[in-house]
Amino acid sequence: MNTNWSGSEPSDPVGVLTRWETAGAVWRVIDHRGDRVTVGLYPCTGGEEVDRFTSADRALLHFLGDRRGSDD
Repeated sequence: MNTNWSGSEPSDPVGVLTRWETAGAVWRVIDHRGDRVTVGLYPCTGGEEVDRFTSADRALLHFLGDRRGSDD
């Protein structure tokens, strides 16, 4: 899966997370301040962070709700 946002925002952050989960990988909320969230992407082993992005996308905030990661 090609990521490399280097902290920038993907055009479809909810799609990124759902595809990431479907592939068996892990995502985690790193920071959530107000209307912005930073999400880290990790391999299925949960090892070192592969990439991350920050977004204020309303659909993403709704998708995340109170979840702190893909295992919530």
